[in-house]
Amino acid sequence: MMFLRHGSPNAVRASIARYESYIGISNYVRGIRLRSDTRLACTSQSSRRAFHAQRRLWQEAESSLPLPPALQQYQNSIEFPSASTTLKALLEEPEAGQNVVLHGYLGRRADMGKKMSFVRLSDPTLSHTIQLVAFGKNSCLEKLRSIDPNSPVVVRGTVKQKELSAKEKAAAGNNKEGAIADQIEIALEDIECLNEFPKDIIMTPDTVFPPERRHLQLRSDKPLRDALLFRAQARNVLREALEECDPPFVEIETPLLFKSTPEGAREFLVPTRRRGMAYALPQSPQQYKQILMASGIPRYYQFARCFRDEDLRADRQPEFTQLDLEMSFATGEDVMTVMEKTVRKLWSTLMPESIATGPFPRMTYHDAMTKYGSDKPDTRIGMEILRIDHMIPVDLVAKVSPLSTPIVEAIKLSGNEDPEETRKFLNTFMDLPAAAEFINNPDGGPGAFVYDCRKPLQGMQPFGFEAAWTLEQELHLEDGDLIIIQARKDSSLSGGSTMLGDLRRVIHKAAVDATFKPAPTGFDFRWITHFPLFSPSTDSEPGQGGAAGISSTHHPFTAPLRAEDLSLLLSDPTQVIADHYDLVVNGVELGGGSRRIHSAAMQEFILRDILQMPTSRLADFSHLLEALRAGCPPHAGIALGFDRLVAVMLGKESVRDVIAFPKSGRGEDVLVKSPSEIGEEALRTYHLRLREEGQGEGEGGSQ
Repeated sequence: MMFLRHGSPNAVRASIARYESYIGISNYVRGIRLRSDTRLACTSQSSRRAFHAQRRLWQEAESSLPLPPALQQYQNSIEFPSASTTLKALLEEPEAGQNVVLHGYLGRRADMGKKMSFVRLSDPTLSHTIQLVAFGKNSCLEKLRSIDPNSPVVVRGTVKQKELSAKEKAAAGNNKEGAIADQIEIALEDIECLNEFPKDIIMTPDTVFPPERRHLQLRSDKPLRDALLFRAQARNVLREALEECDPPFVEIETPLLFKSTPEGAREFLVPTRRRGMAYALPQSPQQYKQILMASGIPRYYQFARCFRDEDLRADRQPEFTQLDLEMSFATGEDVMTVMEKTVRKLWSTLMPESIATGPFPRMTYHDAMTKYGSDKPDTRIGMEILRIDHMIPVDLVAKVSPLSTPIVEAIKLSGNEDPEETRKFLNTFMDLPAAAEFINNPDGGPGAFVYDCRKPLQGMQPFGFEAAWTLEQELHLEDGDLIIIQARKDSSLSGGSTMLGDLRRVIHKAAVDATFKPAPTGFDFRWITHFPLFSPSTDSEPGQGGAAGISSTHHPFTAPLRAEDLSLLLSDPTQVIADHYDLVVNGVELGGGSRRIHSAAMQEFILRDILQMPTSRLADFSHLLEALRAGCPPHAGIALGFDRLVAVMLGKESVRDVIAFPKSGRGEDVLVKSPSEIGEEALRTYHLRLREEGQGEGEGGSQ
C-alpha cells in the first residue's frame, strides 16, 4: 500500500524532493492522501493504524517544506519588532551610542564603492528623515542593497555623531531639526523589508500621479497629507468649541439609512431584499435633529455624512461632510452668535491671523443680489453693480439685448492706468472657454468699454455725453478702467446669482490669473439674511415635488421671518421672507441655517396647502409631524460645509484637495472604480430590472 512505502520523514522528504514547485508538492501530497483515504475503508485495523502513523509523517514533512520567497517575506513581516522610539523624539533629544529600532520608508540609496552605502529613512508620518549608513564589514549591507526605495522597513542600529561640512552647515541654516538630522546618523546593524515597493512604479520628487492612484498621490504629495492633518485638527477645535458652550452641545450620530422625503435635492436610493422597499441616504440630518429637539435634547451637533445626487462642481461632492447643529428654545440670533464664537476660535487656533472683533456684517439677500449679483458675494473685490438702463440711449439697449424692456447693469474692473494693457487683457479673456457662457447669453452678450482719456468722450461714445458723464461720476472712472454692461429680464431676483454677478466673479479671477489684478487678501465673513421663503420651481431642481409651481428656497422646514408673513402665505407666498441665514466668506457659502417650524399644524399647512404636495408624499413626513405635535419647543440650527470650510482656510479652489478619497467631476471614485455595474444576481436579489433607454414604464420598467 502507498502509505507503507515510506518509513521515515527523511524518506518522505526524499520523495517530495523530486517535485520542484511548492504547488507541485502540495498537489502530490494531496493526491497521496486522497488515494490513501479511499483505500482506508478496505484495510484491516492494523493497516489503518499504520496509515495514521504514516499520515503523521506526512504532516511533519509538510510543516518543514520551504516557503516560496513571497510567502517567506510575508511570514517574516508578521512578527516584526516594535520601534524603540520615534524619529521625531530621536531628533529632539539625540544620544550618541544609543541603540534604536526604527520604522519607516527607505529613500534612494547612494553606494560608495563596494563597502559603504548611505540612504535616508523617512518615519511613518513621512515628516522626518535621518541618514542610515551601512559598512562593508556589516552583514546587513547586502540586505540593504537588495531593498528597493520607498519600501517599508524596520531597522536596528546605533546613533552616531556626524561632523558637518561647511556646505552642510549652511544648508541646515537656522532649522533646528534639520541641523540635528544632519549631525547624527544611524549606523545600520540590521534591516528587514516589510513589503517590497515594486520596480514598475516610478516615484521621484517630480512624479505626478493621476487620481486613479490616489494612494500614491497621498504618499508623494506632502501638501495633500498636510491638508488632511489640518482637517483633523480643525475638527478637533470645532468639537472642543461646541462642547465648551454653556450648556454644551452633545454629539449624537443619526442614521445613514433613512427614507425618501422630498427636501429639495435628488436622493441616492439603497434597495433592499424586500420587494419594492428601499432606503434613501440622507441629504442632511435635518429631520432627525428636529426630532431630537422634540425629544428634550437641548443642543445637538455632529460631523454628518450627507448625500445628494446633484450636478457636480469644484465645491461639490455627491457625498460630503457638514458640521451640523441644532439648539432648542433658540432663535437665529442665538445660532449666529454661537457660530461666530466657534469660527473665531477655529481661526485663532489654526490660522496665522485672527478674525476682526465684533459681530460679522450682515447683508440682505436683495442687497447682495442687487449690488453683487450673488447671494454669496466676495465683497473684497469691489466691482459693485450699478443699474443704468434709465440713463443710456435706447439704441444702445437694443444693441446689448433682444429683450424689449430689460434691466441693464454695469460693473467696473479697475485698470492699471494703461488702456492698451486693459484691451489686451479683455481680448485674452474673451477668447477663454470661461467667456463662452456670457457671450452666448440668450438675454444678450455683455458690452465692454475701456475708459481711455486719449479718445473722444473717453472711449464711451455709445453712451452719449450725459450718460458717459454720469457713469464717470458714479463709477469713479480712471484711465484704463474696464466697464462691462449686461442686460437681464425685468423680474424679481431669484436663485443664487445673475449673469452679471457670475461675470463679475469670473472676470476678476481671470484678471488675477493673468496678473492684471492682485489677488484679494484676508477673510471677509458676513451673514446673508432675508431670503425668500419660496422660489419658482425649475426643471433642473426637483424641489419638493408639489403642484404649486414653487419650492422651498432651502428646505420646507424653514419658518417665516415675521408675523406679517403669515398673511402673505395666503395671498402671495413668493413674497414671504424666510428666517434663514447663510454664512459667507470670500464668495463662498460656508453654510446655511434657519429657525425651524416647530408647530405640526403650521408644518402640515406649508406642505399640503402652500407647496401642494400629494397626499402620498405628505405621508412621508408623518414621523416629523408627530414629533412636532408632541410639544416641540422653538428651535434653530445651522450646517457648515466642513470640506468647503477647510478648503477656504487652506486657500484651495477644490474640496477634492482636502478629502482623502474624493469623487471625480462625474461623481466617480476612479481609484476603486465606483459606482460599478449591478450584476444579474444582485438585480434579482433586490427585485430590480434594468430598463432600456426610451422604454416606457409600461414596457418592462424597473421594479
